[in-house]
Amino acid sequence: MTPEHKFHRAAFRAALLLLALALGTWIYPGWLNTGQHARAGMAQTLNTDPNQSALEKLDLVTAGGVKTLFIEVARTAEQQMKGLMFRQSLADDHGMLFPHDPPRESSMWMRNTFIPLDMIFILADGTVHRIEANTQPMSERVISSNGPVSAVLEIAGGNASRLGLKAGDTVRHPFFAVK
Repeated sequence: MTPEHKFHRAAFRAALLLLALALGTWIYPGWLNTGQHARAGMAQTLNTDPNQSALEKLDLVTAGGVKTLFIEVARTAEQQMKGLMFRQSLADDHGMLFPHDPPRESSMWMRNTFIPLDMIFILADGTVHRIEANTQPMSERVISSNGPVSAVLEIAGGNASRLGLKAGDTVRHPFFAVK
């Protein structure tokens, strides 16, 4: 086989690979995202997934006053499994609530999550149990509630501190019992 023939064969293989990647991305944009660090092509902002519910209001009652967020509620097992994976950004006044009924020990991770998050673990009465701040994107480290909780609220990393939210503060949403 001549060097020219080898070059043409390699060029043909490269063209086929590029065509396969382009077709695969067009047919199913998320297929490349199954790797540990890839995320492009999937829903990037809140409320773009038809399987997600409309935005709901949630209030954080802190020493500095009431702060309102607009959240998605991950009600189904599929929604809870996906969570905020494949998102490129999260507005400061948005988040996602993961309710658990009955309360249970909750464990989360950041696999396939591009953005740092604050995870707020909440008791049945709406009391903030604990906060895991600025979780590391793409990490497979397990983050535990350290006790049974009724929900986890995920917001953009650093926002819990910016909003003055601390353990012992209150979260108001119809999911929680009235104090």
